[in-house]
Amino acid sequence: MIPDGAQSKQRAAEVVDGIADTLIDVSHRIWEQPELAFQERHAHNLLCATLTEFGLDVQPHAYGLETAFEAQAGTEGPEIAVLCEYDALPGIGHACGHNVIAAAGLGAGLAAASLANELGGRIRILGTPAEEGGGGKVFMMRGGAFDGIDAAMMVHPADHDLPTLTTLAVHTLHVEYAGVASHAAAAPHLGRNALDAAVLGYMNVAALRQHIRSDERIHGVFPEAGEQPNIVPRTARAHWYVRARTSDRLEELKLRVVNCLEAGALAAGCVMDLNWVDPAYSEMVDDDRLLDRYQKNARSFDRPFADPLVVGFVTGSTDMGNISHVLPTIHPLIAVAPPGVSIHTPEFASFARGEPGDRAVLDGAKALAATVIDCWLEPL
Repeated sequence: MIPDGAQSKQRAAEVVDGIADTLIDVSHRIWEQPELAFQERHAHNLLCATLTEFGLDVQPHAYGLETAFEAQAGTEGPEIAVLCEYDALPGIGHACGHNVIAAAGLGAGLAAASLANELGGRIRILGTPAEEGGGGKVFMMRGGAFDGIDAAMMVHPADHDLPTLTTLAVHTLHVEYAGVASHAAAAPHLGRNALDAAVLGYMNVAALRQHIRSDERIHGVFPEAGEQPNIVPRTARAHWYVRARTSDRLEELKLRVVNCLEAGALAAGCVMDLNWVDPAYSEMVDDDRLLDRYQKNARSFDRPFADPLVVGFVTGSTDMGNISHVLPTIHPLIAVAPPGVSIHTPEFASFARGEPGDRAVLDGAKALAATVIDCWLEPL
């Protein structure tokens, strides 16, 4: 007997409704204790404990990462991965709403797991740390976390429901400058100003920004800029993100950025050390078949999609892009804040723990679980 897809999806939605209090509690508890990349011990332990409580075998500290985990259900058929993110941002906490991602992925995984054997499918729930610059998914992929997976999916908060994030490939650059300290008043001629080297490089990049493509981005900060004004700064540090529409164009832009920074160091008479942080993030390549299934399911739970040409595109970078180059993947956006409230702001963080965020947890879990069921009954 062929399973009824509509009935199976309704049953999965009922599972989500039945554990709604647990899912919302998990979302709130992760929000209340924000943790930075690779330090998400509270979130990791909470999610693992919840999965275990509902009868799943969980592998904590998976794939060589302390705060990654994996849980599986089902014994045969297509295997679909549902991903949880749970790292926060420095200073502004869950202003990207990863608490919502974690709880929605948890709910989708538990709902799908309850039907896996009956429907002849397999589910892999992956806890993926350090999306905010650490590249946790890439390290997990290198360790085999996505081997044998037929499709991967997650939802990400935004100010509208949109089919996808408009992604840019990105590479993080750490720069250290070494100069010579001296008394800034008594003997400035003996000094070589590392801060000047960093500032001159920054100004060169600012000039470069006028002559790059409209879908390319370069932004940097100075985590270290000297000790006090009467000492010529002997060291300085800069952190940069370089972004482009594709990985190939990113490599071209990186060369231009390096030229700007090297010119600043040369002008200031300082030494510069460059470290391109592994891994780089690739642009997202959404699977149209998988995305069409998710959109139909989301609409059935009263989540209409906005037109990005009307409301604007949400642009960013994610290590989910790297996964999308290896297997069918989607990264749709789900509204948790009013239109115009941007991610990575304190205001957005407040909505991620509010009623809109709670609703997104439940609706996102239902839509993802329904899409998993589609992939079981009609393999991609």
